[in-house]
Amino acid sequence: MNLSMLFSSKRAIAAAFAFAGAQALHAQDSVRYSDYQRAESFLGYNTSSLVKNLNINPHWTDANNLLYSLFENGKDVHYTLDPSTGKITTTNVIKNDPPGMFNGRRLSTRGVVSPDGKKEAFIRNYNLYVKVIATGKEIQLTTDGVKDFGYATDNAGWKHSGAAVLRWSPDSKKIATFQQDERNVGEMYLVSTNVGHPKLEAWKYPLPGDSIVAMIQRVIINVDQPKVIRLKKDPDFHRGTLSDDISSSGTFDDVDWSTDGSQLAFVSTSRDHKIETFQIANANTGDVKEIFQEKVATQFESGQGTINWRYLPESKEIIWYSERDNWGHLYLYDATTGKLKNQITKGDWLVTQMLQVDEKKKEIYFMAAGKEAENPYFQQLCKINFSGKDLKVLTPEVGTHKVQFSKDKAYFFDAYSQPNIPATYVVRKSSNGDKVTELGKADITDLVKTGWKAPTPVKLKAGDGVTDIYGLVFTPTTMDPNKKYPIVDYIYPGPQGGSVGSWAFSPSRGDNQSLAELGCIVIAVEGTSNPNRSKSFHDMSYGNMAINTLPDQIAAIRQLAEKFPIDTTKVGIWGHSGGGFATAGALFRYPDFFKVGISESGNHENRNYEDDWGERYNGLLQNSDYESQANQTLAKNLKGKLLLVTGNMDDNVPPFNTYLVVEALEKANKDFDMLIYPNRPHGYGPDAYYMMRRRWDYFVTNLLEKKHPKEFVLGK
Repeated sequence: MNLSMLFSSKRAIAAAFAFAGAQALHAQDSVRYSDYQRAESFLGYNTSSLVKNLNINPHWTDANNLLYSLFENGKDVHYTLDPSTGKITTTNVIKNDPPGMFNGRRLSTRGVVSPDGKKEAFIRNYNLYVKVIATGKEIQLTTDGVKDFGYATDNAGWKHSGAAVLRWSPDSKKIATFQQDERNVGEMYLVSTNVGHPKLEAWKYPLPGDSIVAMIQRVIINVDQPKVIRLKKDPDFHRGTLSDDISSSGTFDDVDWSTDGSQLAFVSTSRDHKIETFQIANANTGDVKEIFQEKVATQFESGQGTINWRYLPESKEIIWYSERDNWGHLYLYDATTGKLKNQITKGDWLVTQMLQVDEKKKEIYFMAAGKEAENPYFQQLCKINFSGKDLKVLTPEVGTHKVQFSKDKAYFFDAYSQPNIPATYVVRKSSNGDKVTELGKADITDLVKTGWKAPTPVKLKAGDGVTDIYGLVFTPTTMDPNKKYPIVDYIYPGPQGGSVGSWAFSPSRGDNQSLAELGCIVIAVEGTSNPNRSKSFHDMSYGNMAINTLPDQIAAIRQLAEKFPIDTTKVGIWGHSGGGFATAGALFRYPDFFKVGISESGNHENRNYEDDWGERYNGLLQNSDYESQANQTLAKNLKGKLLLVTGNMDDNVPPFNTYLVVEALEKANKDFDMLIYPNRPHGYGPDAYYMMRRRWDYFVTNLLEKKHPKEFVLGK
């Protein structure tokens, strides 16, 4: 071999080693296309199909039989259970009315069907109509409804959906509703993105501190011979005892008819949600009698999921929900005198939903949280006597129970599970909770074969070092215990909900596990001030929503780093809506702890968000320092990487909330990133998967400090 050939050979060998080394280095510095594919495999549209009997579609018939289906031998098999005998037989495919149909007849889908199934009430041109379903004949019930002063209008502060908000009387002869006055309420504006003149969207949107907000004038309407009876009282604030809206799925959430339709009980809520007034109206004259009031120092809570009060005209009693002893419990009142008769439920746990009331047997069926020591968020079905005696837990298994009663209320279907334990399905007797039969279980065998694993439930201490908090940890399925991983904190701070949401089993929870598969540990922690705990727990951020459970999140991450291989120098955080508010606040208030954040559609300035939200959880503008809580006032503190996201047609949290933060960051000469979705609402619509992919890219680049595949497509 001559000298030139020798040098050429050495150069070739060196080049080969250099190329191999570069490839190895590149592999270490990159999250590959195949990694994104694997991450995608953990999203719901891939995992749900791998779980047999994830939902067995239970349906009670009028004959009190249960129809359900199980996946067996490669197909769905449909069954009928007769709970009185325990006999199970195969049956034909379960058929229900398709959307927009009722007993085979087409509806408007935005109307409300009467209890007898014969009529449907709906809104047209700000007035209320009914349609006779059998013939299609329409009857106009009101004539004086006009723009911004219409009948049965839902969602003050939101663009009107067209759905009617009302409550039929049990005899289908009367309707309880209201005429909503927004005539002088301030407006919100959004402008479309298009070629040519943009479209202006404008609707009534009251803000905290506005002198004029949406009000309702309560009415009762006779249907057969149309007549409007106005209740003889001052207009009420457009408030609900359950949530920040008076409407709930097309019905009043704060009214209750007597059986004969002669009386209407209802609750008026003060503007700041601190005073609840129980009243009973004469449905024929409109006369109103005040029965009692309850006043609280912060905000009144009437339950998590349903309104937890009932009017019992036969016994002249009221079942009332209150947190006066620091826990959400039921109380029995005399409906004539307004005097308290007795406390029904008590203890260091709470009633979340009152499901059934048997006035003759004087029994109440309700869901309760906090009776399980393992996790206070697990919910069980209980029953109790009006007197407070004979409390019985009807679903004793540990976990979250979801129940459906038979038509005669003698039996109920029960699905119970935990975040890491799939559902078991049983039918029980309502009288004592005894099992009639076990129908089956969700089967995750095929899911586990893919390498899937459940999140790890954890119990931690809050930022105060005393209060117990709970959460879920998602780790890579191939986690190396000798390696430190960046952590991503998925946050939704409430205060009407939380990061975990349901504590029932789910094969996927958003993209938490997917993010973990890309090379990090992901957490979702229910911080203090979230619901389904004690009153004092829920009120821990009252008057200062900017706390956003952030001290709890920091404390949780530090504790988890003692149990999991977490690199606490690489902390990311992201959230949507309230979680977007919390995320930007995290990077502004704790800039040395949170290094990377993705803030989606955040209500960064609650003076720019609808009145009922801030005034309920922060208090009235004059009583709370909204200014110091606003994210734009602290934007100058940013040190890490921040991605701000908004849809420019967001009619829930208007984009101007985000623009205020953008303006402050620019004035402070801060670098940040931004993503805008033209013509998209709060959830980004069909662009949600694009946002998810951009979220993965942002954390891979800035938290994992690696390269990512270019323009990976999700949701295809």
